[in-house]
Amino acid sequence: MKVHHSIKDFPSNIKTIVTIGTFDGVHKGHKVILEKMNKIASQKDLQSVILTFSPHPRQVLYPENQNIRLLNTLEEKKDILEINSLDHIVIQNFTKDFSRIKSVNFIRDYLVNKLNMKYMVVGYNHQFGRNREGDYNNLLEISSLYAFEIEKIGAQEINNIKVSSTKIRNFLLQGNISIANNLLGYNYGFSAKVIHGDKLARKINFPTANLQVCSEKLVPKCGVYAVKIYISQKEYFGMCNIACANSKIEVHIFDFSKNIYARTIKIKFIERLRDEMKLNTLEKLKKQLEKDQISTQKFFSL
Repeated sequence: MKVHHSIKDFPSNIKTIVTIGTFDGVHKGHKVILEKMNKIASQKDLQSVILTFSPHPRQVLYPENQNIRLLNTLEEKKDILEINSLDHIVIQNFTKDFSRIKSVNFIRDYLVNKLNMKYMVVGYNHQFGRNREGDYNNLLEISSLYAFEIEKIGAQEINNIKVSSTKIRNFLLQGNISIANNLLGYNYGFSAKVIHGDKLARKINFPTANLQVCSEKLVPKCGVYAVKIYISQKEYFGMCNIACANSKIEVHIFDFSKNIYARTIKIKFIERLRDEMKLNTLEKLKKQLEKDQISTQKFFSL
């Protein structure tokens, strides 16, 4: 997959099939669009292009409200999209000026003239252009004028839940990790740098790695989780606590004693075990962590 950091950088002699969106999470609904693109690209001798944006449009259009947290960093998104066998990803810098482009001008000047689009695949709720004035009906009306075909993919449902990035974020914030993972099609997680903590858990033989996570990433609801940890591409099992008061994240890795301070590790959330509990003594904390470890080991059949 070739990565282009602007629409203007794209070689306009390539005939393409295009889809557009933030694709946050690259969930199962997105993957239906990508699979359809690859199928049409093969049939019509086109190259597949996903046009996405950085930063997230909401961060630019609503600077006074920066509460949105993303399912993917840009690097994570590129890694997932590459697995889906796309030919190109175009990462367009999203600015207020860019957001003011009229939908018809965007189609003509960017999609048709620059990306040489011959076919377009969009999701069921796709909108674009200034004030989100463009939608599927607008695209359909002008497709013959600019000589491209278009196809809309309907909403995808899993267990009567319509798949969307917003719904996945909400499930994660509610602690419904298994539902979120099912809608994503993979286990939610993040990369994090190991930093120094208060080392309190060491005193009761439950050493933890304190994690520093990218500020843009969504952190699931506070509580204790069964997790998988990846260090130098090796998989470990453990349990992770997310504190309610300050979202402090620490993970206890089973059968692991190496020094990993300042290293970056990956965490995947598999199941939420319980709410956070206020425990007044180290002895009570130790007993609860022992119970959590037994629950986690049973969950993973260790």
